[in-house]
Amino acid sequence: MKSIDYYFSPVSPWTYLGHARLAVIAARAGATIKAKPVDYGLIFPVSGGLPLGKRAPQRQAYRLVELARWREFLKLPLTIQPKFFPADGTQGAYLVAGADEAKRMGIAGDVLSAVWVREENIADPALLSAIAARQGVNDLQSTLAKGKLAYEANTQEALALNVFGAPTYAYNGELFWGQDRLDFLERALARG
Repeated sequence: MKSIDYYFSPVSPWTYLGHARLAVIAARAGATIKAKPVDYGLIFPVSGGLPLGKRAPQRQAYRLVELARWREFLKLPLTIQPKFFPADGTQGAYLVAGADEAKRMGIAGDVLSAVWVREENIADPALLSAIAARQGVNDLQSTLAKGKLAYEANTQEALALNVFGAPTYAYNGELFWGQDRLDFLERALARG
């Protein structure tokens, strides 16, 4: 069976913009998705990336233009400058990483929408509890503890694969960085 490793940040707008499309592409190709949130705070320094707040002003401004373009092109709801951004997505990442594999994409979508559509604070424990309940996660504390270990392992795996940005999709040893590379991933899946 075809399998896609999906490395992402739960606070990345680019991850949000590609998330549902990835699920559709994988379903069409008969592929599974292994959702693997990772710590870009550890990946960026190794790969030469900078967190948003440390990027040059012109890069920050252009990012907003690109987000608006993609929002219009994809016809997706997206708050370009949400109330709670940047937010600490660590606990949201733990929730995704610690959940059963079958629930991870749904939880990730809910967390991403919380930031980019509903303008909620994903660092709020009450919101994480609500997302967990909606997504059928029964033991939140156990899931978060398990997720912390998985998040750390995912990050080490991503570093070993030379992942440097979010989202990154890995298929058959090939990396596809950015939601704007999903067409290339789809073609690779078609080739098998």
